[in-house]
Amino acid sequence: MRKAITLLLLTTTIFSTNAQSEITGEDDFGSWFMYFGTNKIADKWSIHTEAQFRYYEMASNFNQLLLRTGVNYHINSDAIATLGYGFIDTDPTFREFDILGGDVFFDNNSISEHRIFEQFILKNKVWEFKFEHRYRLEQRFVQNNATGISNTLHRARYRIQMTLPLTDIFFLNFYDEIFINLQNDAFGQNRAYAALGVNVTEDLSMQVGYLKNHFSETNFDRLQVGVFYNTDLRGIFKKKE
Repeated sequence: MRKAITLLLLTTTIFSTNAQSEITGEDDFGSWFMYFGTNKIADKWSIHTEAQFRYYEMASNFNQLLLRTGVNYHINSDAIATLGYGFIDTDPTFREFDILGGDVFFDNNSISEHRIFEQFILKNKVWEFKFEHRYRLEQRFVQNNATGISNTLHRARYRIQMTLPLTDIFFLNFYDEIFINLQNDAFGQNRAYAALGVNVTEDLSMQVGYLKNHFSETNFDRLQVGVFYNTDLRGIFKKKE
């Protein structure tokens, strides 16, 4: 009898663990497709533009849409201050639809977030290694669309990034970023990233890399494909003499 109970408990534990992995998508290799732009409008001012499409699986099973913009003030070539806004729509369920009683219905399980952020970037170079330190504070206004409950959250982030040019065209990029909650449990997440980059033109580059996204109780592996396009719009904003 004891053996039967032990076997039942063990089987239940195994299935519960597998079900949890299936629900969170932890065992799936997901993907992030990203665009970043720095659009210069004056000698010391530029506009940040950004769009990210994140998936639990490879280009399928939607996880998150992130749209972000901001105003950059270039203190000098190695220091930039930014004030910005972001909109984030998240589906945390790792499912595209539910089937109940033979009928298909779509649950509005998404989480909508409006975010204000303040950011400061410092750059330096050691031999051929280019370093970037990014400090960011976020005020997050989050609403669970299934329950209608809203929360205001605060978070601090620090990212250290290193870029190593290989040739005039190819480069390597690495970063590690930690997220610190300013309420409840301090640790939010940590992101470690490594990528190969290509300078397509003077203003356009691409990166293809791997991201390990670590949370307190789960980890996600992600393919990242990023496009970086920096434009000079000063001619548009310059007053005609």
